[in-house]
Amino acid sequence: MTLEKTGADHVDRLRAQWARELADLDTSPMSILGRIYRLSMLVRPGIEETFAAFGLDRGEFDVIATLRRAGAPYRLTPTELYRSLMITSGGLTHRLKRLEKAGLVKRAPSPEDGRSMMVELTSAGKTRAEEAFRADMASELALFAAMPQARRELLEELLRELTHTVMSSLADRQK
Repeated sequence: MTLEKTGADHVDRLRAQWARELADLDTSPMSILGRIYRLSMLVRPGIEETFAAFGLDRGEFDVIATLRRAGAPYRLTPTELYRSLMITSGGLTHRLKRLEKAGLVKRAPSPEDGRSMMVELTSAGKTRAEEAFRADMASELALFAAMPQARRELLEELLRELTHTVMSSLADRQK
């Protein structure tokens, strides 16, 4: 589908309404961020449905996926986990309790420091993480089936550039 064929979308309609009401305001950021937000909201239910089919919510999947991506022995400290997930330690504690009860993770003393604990993916957790991730990627890949590979690669490159630009801008604001 080319840009000429897509026509106006929800964000275009919102911008037109704002242009009518506040003609002096530059609403161009909505063209990018509004669409990113809208896409996120559109795909979220399908992603959550995929994880639910594996008995997981998105937060629980994030924990077991982080442990799986860490590589063998699929073990991290709670601090490493919550920093990677960008959540509070309290939020992690609740997720870990549910995952431990489900037999997907276990807590074990650290081999380096017996006073601290490690969170480790069980064999069942490793299997569940892999199966859920494969299903999620298949579902998400299907969303892009109509978009030519070259356009997807261009979009990926532009989004990477946008991420770097926004991160740099935010870092500059904090100085």
